[in-house]
Amino acid sequence: MAQMQTLAGKIAIVTGAAQGLGEAQARWLAEHGARIVVTDVNESAGQAVAKSLESTFGDAIFVHHDVTSEDDWRNVVDSAVQRFGKVDVLVNNAGIVDIALISEMSLDRFSHVLDVNVTSVFLGCKIVLPAMRIAGGGSIVNISSVQGMITSVPGFGSYSASKGAVRLLTKAVAGEYVHYNIRANSVHPGGIATPLTQSYLDDPDTRWMIVGRTPMGRAGRPEEVAAAVGFLASDESSYMTGSEIVVDGGWLAC
Repeated sequence: MAQMQTLAGKIAIVTGAAQGLGEAQARWLAEHGARIVVTDVNESAGQAVAKSLESTFGDAIFVHHDVTSEDDWRNVVDSAVQRFGKVDVLVNNAGIVDIALISEMSLDRFSHVLDVNVTSVFLGCKIVLPAMRIAGGGSIVNISSVQGMITSVPGFGSYSASKGAVRLLTKAVAGEYVHYNIRANSVHPGGIATPLTQSYLDDPDTRWMIVGRTPMGRAGRPEEVAAAVGFLASDESSYMTGSEIVVDGGWLAC
């Protein structure tokens, strides 16, 4: 069955799209009509995703991207505008997890988590906003986490701090740019089965962190998060800004 082209004509940048959540989001957006700028530090995997999207759905490009670099961000946005003429959607998906108790985590490790998970979102929003204003509006979707709303798992302090910052930064962008027809919303996944979490799912001693606290009794699929991202990227969510969508199998409900 053909997908509804709810994103036809949209140009979307998806960071960290070489695998996992980012790849699923890029694929979902492309299936629904968007043309995609795939970005990642993983050159070979990112190129492969872009080529797959282009051959299956239409135009897509890959841009090498260190999300903590302001110069790289400018290159990504410039590349999108040069190739497609505008930017309508930014999905700030790239992120990392570094598990350690607070007393055992070095400042360098803590700072690195914040650089990749928070500074990248700030830079992405800052640099894409002028392009979206020129385009007449846009949608920014920032990937936070249920652990940006509540901290309950030992060892995830740096991750929770970073994702909580993403949640409130999203609201700041929403408030500042609503009059330019630019929306900003956040998505808060729970335990999702991705290459980043697979080792924890395979280990009986850590599987509980993803599945044991989830009332649905299973890890989520990347496509289930991608569908929420796609809704926020589309005009179907036109009355939503500064909002949060939780995709967690009921984790926060219990």
